[in-house]
Amino acid sequence: MSIRLGYQIPNFSYGTPVAELFPTVVRQAREAEGAGFDTVFVMDHFYQLPGIGSPDQPMLEAYSALSALATATTDVQLSALVTGNTYRNPALLAKTVTTLDVVSGGRAVLGIGAGWFELEHRSLGFEFGTFTDRFSRLEEALQIIAPMLRGERPTVDGRWYRTEEAMNEPRLRDDLPIMLGGGGERKTFALAARFAQHLNIICSPEELPRKLAALDARCAEAGRDRADLETSFLGFVMIDDDGDRARALQREYLRGVGVDLDALDDEGRAAATARHFCGTPDDVAADLQARVLDAGVDGLIVNLVTNGHEPGAVDLAGRTLRKLVG
Repeated sequence: MSIRLGYQIPNFSYGTPVAELFPTVVRQAREAEGAGFDTVFVMDHFYQLPGIGSPDQPMLEAYSALSALATATTDVQLSALVTGNTYRNPALLAKTVTTLDVVSGGRAVLGIGAGWFELEHRSLGFEFGTFTDRFSRLEEALQIIAPMLRGERPTVDGRWYRTEEAMNEPRLRDDLPIMLGGGGERKTFALAARFAQHLNIICSPEELPRKLAALDARCAEAGRDRADLETSFLGFVMIDDDGDRARALQREYLRGVGVDLDALDDEGRAAATARHFCGTPDDVAADLQARVLDAGVDGLIVNLVTNGHEPGAVDLAGRTLRKLVG
């Protein structure tokens, strides 16, 4: 498994009737596959996130959508970025992602994290707990999930979960990859060092050198060869052959979440756009190279939150970025 160039679908608010929503998702996935992306991701949420839109905007259930995409694509890996551990029993999640692997012909990746969106938990009845609780649950869940993905039969009598000789059949392979997502230098990175093949680092680009140094330390503590743990960075890309249109899309998107760039000082604008890569293809490629890849990250995962649903936008991004990651 390798994730060098991933395409995330972060929203389903396309201004279309619901009947046209999933065909738009399929078109993006197929366009990503043709443009050189190696992995397609959807978010594992039930409400839209506050940094992207309002909670009542359309949100598909991740694994139903991914299984449908498995029949609409042939080569790209498929994953959630990332599964909220709190939303599913871990043995069920192992079964779910293994089924996705079977129906996709061996293209599933288990992206997983501790969960964080309190509104979803409170509204839908999922137990939220404390920050410490959620990471304790994630660690215990991985002690069940990782063996089940390998064909082992774990028995766990934990604080949060219990299994007895948990079986997971059928499987295509015993090395279905696990990807941790997050930015926590102690907890998330330590779990990645113990359980994962890939870590998607969530942070501002200027933090990457510190994050990578922390990951080196967690791998050393776990006795893990750091070279065996692949990394990526999630960026928001606003790209258009017309740089002025790309910047207009950025401003419109930010206004939609209550941020007026013109009303901010330089520091405020920098903070609001820290994970944005905006402009012409050359602008975006140079910015991602300088701020992300030169820091030592292996791969890129990008979303096109403003215009990914427009035919040709994903193709433009893929053709632009694939040359950066080899």
